[in-house]
Amino acid sequence: MSAPQASTDLDIPVIRRNWIKEFSILAALALVLAAPWLLRPETSSIPVSYDRRLVILTPHNERIRHEFAHAFADHWKQLTGETLYVDWRIGGTSELAMMLRSDYASAFQQYWTDELKQNWTHEVATSFASSKTKTEDVTPGAKARKAFLDSSIGIGMDLFFGGGAYDFEQQAAAGILVAGDAAKGVGLKALQQHHPDWFTDAVIPINVSGEPFYDKELRWAGTCLSSLGICFNYDVLKRLGIASEPAQWEDLANPKLFNQIALSDPNKSGTVTKSLEQIIQQQMQLRLAELLKEGTATYPEAGPSLLETALSQGWERGLRLIQKISANARYYTDSSAKIPLEVAQGDAAAGMCIDFYGRALEEMVRKDDGSTRIKFIAPVGGSSVGVDPIGLLRGAPNPEVATAFMEFVLGDQGQKLWNYKAGTQGGPVKAALRRLPVRKDFYTETNRSQMTDSEVNPFEMAKAFTYHPEWTGSLFGAVRFIIKVSCINVHEDQQAAWQAIIKAGFPPRAMSAFENITLVSLQAAKKLAADLGKKDKELEMRLNRELTAAFRNQYRVAKQLAEEGL
Repeated sequence: MSAPQASTDLDIPVIRRNWIKEFSILAALALVLAAPWLLRPETSSIPVSYDRRLVILTPHNERIRHEFAHAFADHWKQLTGETLYVDWRIGGTSELAMMLRSDYASAFQQYWTDELKQNWTHEVATSFASSKTKTEDVTPGAKARKAFLDSSIGIGMDLFFGGGAYDFEQQAAAGILVAGDAAKGVGLKALQQHHPDWFTDAVIPINVSGEPFYDKELRWAGTCLSSLGICFNYDVLKRLGIASEPAQWEDLANPKLFNQIALSDPNKSGTVTKSLEQIIQQQMQLRLAELLKEGTATYPEAGPSLLETALSQGWERGLRLIQKISANARYYTDSSAKIPLEVAQGDAAAGMCIDFYGRALEEMVRKDDGSTRIKFIAPVGGSSVGVDPIGLLRGAPNPEVATAFMEFVLGDQGQKLWNYKAGTQGGPVKAALRRLPVRKDFYTETNRSQMTDSEVNPFEMAKAFTYHPEWTGSLFGAVRFIIKVSCINVHEDQQAAWQAIIKAGFPPRAMSAFENITLVSLQAAKKLAADLGKKDKELEMRLNRELTAAFRNQYRVAKQLAEEGL
C-alpha cells in the first residue's frame, strides 16, 4: 500500500480559506495600528522625523499644548536649525503628581539597589522623597534622602508645566523639581543669571497677596495667572426665576439652585481644592472683621485669642457653606474642565471653575451681536490670583531644550501667546487662550491693545483678597479628605436631606443636624491632617469609613427631622 499524500486537491481550498482568513486578521490589525498615523491631523505637532525631543508633563488643554508646541518648535528651528518634537504627557494635576511620585520611586529603587547595592526597605521608600527627612542623620532613610538629592535620577521627562503652586511646592519639596545649574546654563537658576530683571517685584514678584509666584530656590516659577470663580448661564437662571447674577460663593447655596450646580471632585484637582480653601478663608476673614468691629481692639494688636476664634468660627462657616453648595450639585465630575461645558450646555445653572475655562466658553458661545449666555465672575474678596507654574524635572534628558522652553514661556513670545488675540502678530494661530500673563511689566498699553482680556488687571484684583497660607495651607490635604467624606461619598443622602429641608421651610433642628461639622472642626482637621501625613493607608481607610458613616447618618437624621417639620 502506498503512503498517503501530504495533501489532496480537496485540501487546497481549505488551506486557501485559512490563509485568507489569517491574512484578513493581520491586515485589520495593521490598519488599526496604522490608523493614528494615517488619520493624524495636518497640523499635528509630531514631525515625520526630528532631531530633538522635549517631553513635557502637563494638565494643560489641547489648545494650549498646540499653540506652545508649534510656536516653540518654530522658535527652536530658527535658533538651532533643528526639528523639535514636543511630546506632551497629559492628565489631571493631582494624577500627574501621583504619577511623578510613583515613577521616581521606581527609578530611585533601581538606583538604590542596583548601583548603590543597598537594601530597599519601607523606611527608605518613605524617606527618600520626604522633605521631613533630615539628611544629616545617620539612619538609612536619611542616607537615601541624601543619595536622591545628590543624584541625577530621571524618568525620561523634562518639564512639569501647568497646575497650581501647591502641587509644584510639593514636588519641589520632594526633590523632584530642581533649580538646575547656572554654570551649565540649565534650569531657572541659569535664567535668573541670564535675565536678572525677571525675578524682581517689577516683573515677577515672589509673592502677591499671599500667593507665591515663584519658588525662592527657583525650582519652579509661575508662567501665567489664574483666579477661581463662578461661571453661570443666563438662560438657566432666568428659567429658575433667579433675577440677580451670582456674585459671591454664597450665592451658589441658593435653594433655587438645587440640583443645578456643577462641581468637580477636589481629590482629582488641586484647583478645585484651592477654590474650596478660598471659600473657607473668605469666611475666616469676614468673621475676623466682624469680631474686630464688635470689639475695640484692632488686628493684630487684638492678640492671638481673637484670631484663633475667627479662624475656628470662619472654618465652620466655610464648611457649612460648602455643604449647601455641594447639596445643590447635580453630581461631581472627574475634571474641572467639564464644569463650564455643563453650564454652557444648560445642564447646570452655575459652577465653580478657573477663569480661563469660564472666559473661553463665554467667548465660544458669543453671538454675532456680541451677546452671550455664559458669563464668568471672580468673587470680589473671595478669590486670590495664583500662578500656573513650570519646573525642570530631576534627571531631565534634555535640560538645555527644557531651559530654552522655560525661557520662551517667560519671555515676550510666550507671554503674548497667553492672551493675545488669535491671528495677531505674536498671538495664537487657532484661538485665543484667554490666560493672563504672569509678568507685571507685560501690561502696557501696546500689549493691552492686542489682548483678549485687556480690561482685566490681575494685580489690582489681587489686592481685594489676601491668602494666608499659615491659616489653612497645611490643611490642604485635609480639606480634600473632609469634602470626600462629608459631601462626595454621601452625596445622595446629603441631597435628599437638603431637598427635604427646603421643602419643609428650613426647620431649625433639621438645619442644625445637617450643618453639624463637629467631627471636622478646625482642631479635628489639624489632627486629621497629621494622621493623613503618616501615609498609613490602613489608617486612612478607617478614617474614611468612620467619617463617611457618621455623615451619612447625620444627613439621614436631618432628612427625618425635616419631614417631621422639626
